[in-house]
Amino acid sequence: MFIAITLIFAQSLFPQPVAQRVRQPREVVEAYRVCQRFQELMAEDLDFDRAFEATFTKDPRRRREIAITEGEFGNVDLTSVDDASLIDALKARMQIFYLMLPLASPRNDEEEELFFPAAIKAIIERKPPQAPQEFRSYALQLKSDAKTFREHLNQLAATNPAVAERIRKFKADLAKKIIPPSHVVKPLTAYSHGRVLDLNDKYYQIGDYAVIREGREMRIIGIRFFSRLF
Repeated sequence: MFIAITLIFAQSLFPQPVAQRVRQPREVVEAYRVCQRFQELMAEDLDFDRAFEATFTKDPRRRREIAITEGEFGNVDLTSVDDASLIDALKARMQIFYLMLPLASPRNDEEEELFFPAAIKAIIERKPPQAPQEFRSYALQLKSDAKTFREHLNQLAATNPAVAERIRKFKADLAKKIIPPSHVVKPLTAYSHGRVLDLNDKYYQIGDYAVIREGREMRIIGIRFFSRLF
């Protein structure tokens, strides 16, 4: 599944510039700034953990709900799973996803085999456990998987100029400035991703990012990766 959607995500991540601009409220400007910060941090070294901690919500309850909602952990009952394991699993899955994006859409079977050998395919296709007591081990395995995938990508980049160029272009795209639309961005309610927010809580949809005010800061609560699929 991951391989099939990477190209769609890569094409939909970055909003296109518009010719006309309006003056956005300060809160909206700050929301755009935190999204830009996330992309710039990712563009440096594709380190999702670092970008997540710098830009996502700090609220423990929201972080747990984000992990449950966005982690795609199947039907396992996560009630008894500790917060740290859930969040670590989410970060590792997202780390693998971002490391995979530069390798999206190999040109031929030979390149696909080079990009995604059996050991790497096993990482991509790893399923969540069926029993909650196995989840901590699963989270640790995902962290190991992410490290293995990064080593694989680094090795490819060091020996294959085409892969190095793919990574360069992907990072350059991530670093592009996010341009606000030609209308004033207004807050929304009824955020539909799990129980991250209450029904009446306000948030901003900044391209594919959902952003809220948390204390004195704007913080990301979600990334809508597959908006072009529907």
